[in-house]
Amino acid sequence: MTPNEFIDNKAPQLAQYGKAFLSNQLDFNEVQLYLWDTLEEWQQFNHQGDAQTDMERVFWHLLHAFDKWPDWMIRGNQYLRRQIDECCDFLSIGGQIPKGCIGIRP
Repeated sequence: MTPNEFIDNKAPQLAQYGKAFLSNQLDFNEVQLYLWDTLEEWQQFNHQGDAQTDMERVFWHLLHAFDKWPDWMIRGNQYLRRQIDECCDFLSIGGQIPKGCIGIRP
């Protein structure tokens, strides 16, 4: 599986998880489980180097945000909340890449 195939497969799922979390329909622990499962799958491929596409950059940025920030910070910080929402939108419907997305492969 190429990195692009992996991201194309995982990005819509991550967007769904993110939107469900932001709308209080999914517990933060479920997002964390998805994050770790995804990283475990990624490690099997041993892809290294920089993210190659805007989609991949936003994907890794969003995954990192869910790892770095606790749920109360994401819910309470309007800037962070809006950025996560915009990243989810980008992963599901495309458009303009959200500002400040610096996605780096793990």
